[in-house]
Order: sequence, then C-alpha cells, then structure tokens
Amino acid sequence: MNRFLVLPLLALAGLTFDTSLRAETAPPGRKPNVLLICVDDLKPVLGCYGDPLAKTPNLDRLAARGMRFDLAYCNQAVCAPSRNNLMVGSRSTTLGVYSLGTHFRKAAPDAVTLLQYFMRHGYRTEGIGKIFHIGHGNHDDPASWSVPFQPDKVVEYALPENSANGQLTREEAYFTNQKLGQNRELPRGAAWEMTDLPDNTYADGRIAEEGIRRLRAAAARPEQPLFLALGFVKPHLPFCAPKKYWDLHDRKAFKLAEQTQPPVGAPRYAGKTLGELNQYTPVPEQPPLSEDLQRTLIHGYYAATSFMDAQVGRVLDELDRLGLSERTIIVLWGDNGWHFGDHGAWTKHTNYEQANRIPLMIVAPGVTKPGSHTRQLTETVDLYPTLVELAGLPAPEVPQKLDGVSLVPVLKNPEVRVRDHAYHAFPRHRAGQPIIGRAIRTERYRLVEWKKPGAPRDTADFELYDYQSDPLESTNLASRLPAVVENLSRVLARHPEAKPEITN
Repeated sequence: MNRFLVLPLLALAGLTFDTSLRAETAPPGRKPNVLLICVDDLKPVLGCYGDPLAKTPNLDRLAARGMRFDLAYCNQAVCAPSRNNLMVGSRSTTLGVYSLGTHFRKAAPDAVTLLQYFMRHGYRTEGIGKIFHIGHGNHDDPASWSVPFQPDKVVEYALPENSANGQLTREEAYFTNQKLGQNRELPRGAAWEMTDLPDNTYADGRIAEEGIRRLRAAAARPEQPLFLALGFVKPHLPFCAPKKYWDLHDRKAFKLAEQTQPPVGAPRYAGKTLGELNQYTPVPEQPPLSEDLQRTLIHGYYAATSFMDAQVGRVLDELDRLGLSERTIIVLWGDNGWHFGDHGAWTKHTNYEQANRIPLMIVAPGVTKPGSHTRQLTETVDLYPTLVELAGLPAPEVPQKLDGVSLVPVLKNPEVRVRDHAYHAFPRHRAGQPIIGRAIRTERYRLVEWKKPGAPRDTADFELYDYQSDPLESTNLASRLPAVVENLSRVLARHPEAKPEITN
C-alpha cells in the first residue's frame, strides 16, 4: 500500500511514526555492500524465533546482530510469485502473475528490479543458487545481473537409488521432457535422503562455497560496492542432507499437528492436502499419512534447515574474516512458509498462517540495534524501498508500482509503526471459475475475501480468524463477527482490486 494511504488509517488507530527518520542512512564515504540471503520454503522454525527443537546457531547469531521481524509475511505463498514480489517490489495482485511458469516481464516488461536499481547506482550485482524462479517454463532475468547468474539444483540426490528411476533427478527429467516437447508428469524420487557425504555434495554447500569466492573477489575490489544474492534451496523438498544434520534432532520430540482438519465453516476450495508432496516416494497420492511418515517428514525439514544454517554460517564467517561485516547490509528472507499437516495440509499454497508467515532478519550496521525485534507487520514488498534507503540511494522512480513501505524507521526504533496490516493473496477456482483470495493480517485478525477480480463484494466468500482466541485457525468466524468483517473489509478496500491472472 502507498505510504500516504496508510497515514489516515494509522492516525485513526492512534499509531504514529517518525518521518524524520527518512534521512539518508548510508554511512559517509563508500556505499555499503548488500548480502541478500533468500531461503526456499523456510518457515520461522528457528531458535531465534523461539523454537526449542531447531538447531540453527548461525541464523540465531545473525538475528543477534540486528533486527528480527516477528510478524513478517510473504505476499503469495509460492516461490515464483513471491520472488517476483521481492525483486519487482509489486504484489502478485498488482502484477497479475500468480503462477510458477509466467515471467514477471510478461506483466511489467519495463520493470526495474531491485537489482537493476542498485546497478544503476554503481553496484555490481551477482547471484548464485535460486533467486528468480527458473523452471516450469519460467526463466532468469539477465537484465538484473552484472555478470551471468549462476543457478544450482533445487531437486537433487547423491544416491542414484533415490532419484526417479534410479537415473535422473526430477529436475533433470523435467528439462529432458521439455527438450523432447513432452509434458509428462515428472517421475517421483524420494522425499528425503541421508548420506555420510560432504556438505558440497548438495547445492547449498556449493552455493556457500561460491558465495565465499565472490566475497573474496569483492574484498579485492573495494572501489565498487557489491550486491550479492545467495539463494539457498533447503528446506525445499526433497529433504536431502548429510546424516550429521539429521543426527542433531530427536525425531521423537517432534509434535504432530493439533488441528488436522480444515477450519470449520471455511470454503472447501480455500484449503489443500498434499500438493507437491505426493510427487515424492513413499508419500501416497492421497492422505492420510501415517504418524511415522509425518514425523519423518518433519524431521527431514528440520535436518535440511540445519544443513542450510551451517552453509549460511560459512558465508557469515568469511564476511567477518574479510573485514566486510561493518559495511555490509545483511538480509535473511524466507520466500514462504510451510504446512506440517495443520488443516490436513502440507507444503504451502494457501492463505493460512503457516504458509504465509516467514522469517525476516535485517542487519544494518549503524542503524539496527543488535538483538532487537519488532512486531511491525511486514510484507516482502517492503524490502525494495528499505534496502534502497539503507544504501542511501535516491527514492526509486521506476515504471512499475512499488507496493512496499520502507522499514528504516522501524529498524531505528522497533516500536515505530509504518503500516497496521500485511497483505497477501492466493488464486483458486470456485465452481470452475478463477477467483482470488485477497487477505489482510493484523496483529489480531486475518480476513480473506474470495471473489472474481472486479466482481461485486456481495459475490465474495469471507474467512475471518482471531489469533488471540483461536491461533490454530480452527473456525471461520466471518458469519459470527460481521462487524469485524465490515471493519476489516474497509481496510481491504483501500487496496486496488486484484488483476486477473496473466498467462503465457
């Protein structure tokens, strides 16, 4: 939402923010480097977010260096659109891009990405791993990089017996099918893998190694600031990681979901079950999953997260060793959350809390107070204006609509508020027709409005959840609390209607 549209709403709520904090924040002299760490499918199951079962010492020490955002949300709970939201600074409903296979430039051909904006102001932009979504017919954005982007595998196995047919990884099979002009269902591989092999057997180990090499090159080139984007792929499925990371966890300690049914009174189309999970063995095509399988999957997610954490730690260690930390802005961002069987759902792709709440940490030397945290409601699109301001660059004047607000006032004072809700969306079909679920999340409530873009409000289905009285979203309260629905609908009405989906 435009910052100036937020002001009247904040005033009504008795909330204020300090406009004097909009001054240039980059230290005098050289521009700061930026290290953007993107993590695939990472929900806030981290030690620094209070999870006692997590083994994430490196992300915990990163949080201790700066600010942790406790109520951060993606703008759409699926990787390609979420990464568009980050890099373009526009929500999915602004772009009309909701799918994995549609490139954002189909909707906004002249958009200036966050990376391009930094390039225009003298930065060298480099990327490794997974930043934009590549695959499902989608591709990278070469205009965003000073040097060619270096991708790595998202789905891979070290042991041939775990990959589909014992020969190709799912990713390799996908590209083979595309070359042959075929669109067959991908063969299934194992949902997890445990090996005694080195960390660089898997993509995240290699991404860390290449990231370290790029940092060393930047240290030898101090005259040009670096924007380095590292896209770690775990804990994305399959949960493949060296055995030592599995051994960090006691699988008996993991609790299974308490709320295993969809919310009472919610539209049937709003939920999901297994999604992409059933593309992997030994997961059945349809639920239910045995308790043992559920526990193994959760164990695998935590193990893969610990593996990724160790690789981030290697990069942070090198940043310190090179003496770059004091002039490097660091952001850790998860692209979406993940369901662990709550509501009977696994993976992401919903408008519910577990799919949309993400970890977000920002370390800005001279701006953030070490070990701080905030309950400021935050969206992925806020990172574009925030990083621009932190780097001391001019306020962006770009062709696309920027939907975010700068979080710099919050970084200086965690009690300051620059918005009173977060916004996200997800597409569905109702009676065979495409609809969009637009949602707002306040500290207490989430309202979801399901309807065809542009259709009258009286055609909408609503969901309402109260996180004070019902944190597990057991019951849709929309019919019981019409006054709350009406009040939140007025807030939602400040946002433009969702654009219909653009397809290739």
